[in-house]
Amino acid sequence: MCARCGTRANAPQPTWTCSVENGTRHYICDTCSRKNLRAIEGRLDSAWW
Repeated sequence: MCARCGTRANAPQPTWTCSVENGTRHYICDTCSRKNLRAIEGRLDSAWW
């Protein structure tokens, strides 16, 4: 499930972004990853985006 929008995946999605925050893995769908690419590459805390 996408940590940003809640989209559910039927099977493991190899193109989804994986983020580890405070020791917990968060998976982010392709759509949310594209919308927040600059923040992700800038390593901004997900609270900022």
